[in-house]
Amino acid sequence: MTLFESETGTAADFLPATLSLPTLREAARGCRGCELYRLGTQTVFGEGLREAPVMLVGEQPGDQEDIQGRPFVGPAGKLLDRALIEAGIDRSRTYVTNAVKHFKWEPRGRRRIHQKPTWAELTACRPWLDAELAVVKPRVLVCLGATAAQALLGRQFRVTRQRGQLIASPLAEHVTATIHPSAILRARDDQREAEYAAFVDDLRAVATLVP
Repeated sequence: MTLFESETGTAADFLPATLSLPTLREAARGCRGCELYRLGTQTVFGEGLREAPVMLVGEQPGDQEDIQGRPFVGPAGKLLDRALIEAGIDRSRTYVTNAVKHFKWEPRGRRRIHQKPTWAELTACRPWLDAELAVVKPRVLVCLGATAAQALLGRQFRVTRQRGQLIASPLAEHVTATIHPSAILRARDDQREAEYAAFVDDLRAVATLVP
């Protein structure tokens, strides 16, 4: 078996017989549904309320998430926390997760540099995300960034064109997409404040959809 050869073509083979957040989280620790388990230190599963009214889905865990084993705890996660507070959304009442559960990276000196997951990797990991949606049943599903949006809403979806719109989908009562907070961190200094304000506005719109 080569370094990047998966032991199975999908995470579906690793789903537990009974779906609950604890059983899913435990089962995901041993997932070998794609080759990314060889790169990540550990599986980074979703985190939050069992019946959270809002589910936020990003692309994949980053360096700090991989180390700590929790989603959105790095710089982008801290920015998300700040934006949620300003938008009037209590993060403790949300469920946060990623389309891919392992950190994909390549070495650059002593740093581990994020690499975008392939469509095959997103597809292989999709059963975990579908199971999370089935258990949590959020009222509002928020895709953070193009990768998460395309993974859930189709490869033709464009955040640049459809950002903030409510998308008809069987995934949740309300489905929408906005940028990933990491995009704000990568923005030019003279654009970052405006990008952040627009992101908060998107989340404020989400806040109006939940009690």
